[in-house]
Amino acid sequence: MSKNKDEIILQQLEVIRTMAEHNLERMNTDFWGQPRSAAGENAPPAAPERAAPPKTNAAGPAAAKAESEEVPPPEKIEALVAELDSYIGLSAVKQEVKNLINLVKVHKLRSENGLPTQDLSLHMVFSGNPGTGKTTVARIMARIYHSLGILSRGQLVEVDRSGLVAGYVGQTALKTRKVIDKALGGVLFIDEAYALNGGGDNDFGQEAIDTVLKAMEDHRDDLVVIVAGYTELMRDFIRSNPGLESRFNRFLEFEDYSLDEMMGIFRMRCEKGQYTLAPEAEEAVRQFIAEENTHPETFGNARGVRNLFEKVLIQQSNRLAGLETVTKEDLMLLTQEDVRAAREAD
Repeated sequence: MSKNKDEIILQQLEVIRTMAEHNLERMNTDFWGQPRSAAGENAPPAAPERAAPPKTNAAGPAAAKAESEEVPPPEKIEALVAELDSYIGLSAVKQEVKNLINLVKVHKLRSENGLPTQDLSLHMVFSGNPGTGKTTVARIMARIYHSLGILSRGQLVEVDRSGLVAGYVGQTALKTRKVIDKALGGVLFIDEAYALNGGGDNDFGQEAIDTVLKAMEDHRDDLVVIVAGYTELMRDFIRSNPGLESRFNRFLEFEDYSLDEMMGIFRMRCEKGQYTLAPEAEEAVRQFIAEENTHPETFGNARGVRNLFEKVLIQQSNRLAGLETVTKEDLMLLTQEDVRAAREAD
């Protein structure tokens, strides 16, 4: 009986040891941001199309995974500048980006020729109303920095407060570090960054700010941070912290689109979607945009045009659904009637 009892105890101890090892393994993989299981439970989201692994000296699963993936080759800077020029509006932003490209080029040439260079601050503040192209430009900036050899991967990781701040002490730093790990080699884009500030004594937004500032210092050679939001709120945010002021000294102001530029955006959406805007519908669209855009900060500039375009498509679908036969030309044509119906339904 004693022998059987000893065997049972040993079996129980073995079960306890196995469970403990399993739990420790889960804790370790969670800390390093790896999937919990081969089936993909709690695995991190798939990387963007251009994403590739960050440079790392750490051993273990993360390093092995990084070595197994390929970093996409840098794009030609001329092609990226041409793409930037193809964007509607943004004339002041385009010039600032080109100035920055030239600055980086000359900085590298001076370094290669053994001449002294100034430290470059590549972190930026994008300010302006919603829908003015801030995310679009941040994405191409990541690719430009990769093309210039500043960043090793060139991906964009976009977050807001909810992607960085947790609800308990100590969790925000871990959550923010996981996001930073995804952004290494590319650009971390924090939208409405001022939401991290001023949440009261029990708020953990400051912990996220401190973690990001530390990462900017620790990974200064392979991480760029862009913070974005409304102009005045962004200025107050940067001034609220000496660490922010010292690291963000490059401001890009995104102006609201003019009516002509928003008409250009509407036409571009028609072209990309293979729609034809009837000549008599042009003025109807222009009036529709002008009516909706009385407050650019709420209409959303390019975002508002996109929503308006979709409303017109809904009315086109309603019109075509009543026809007995529908031709390819019918499917492509947006009429004055479609625009008028969208305005009335709005």
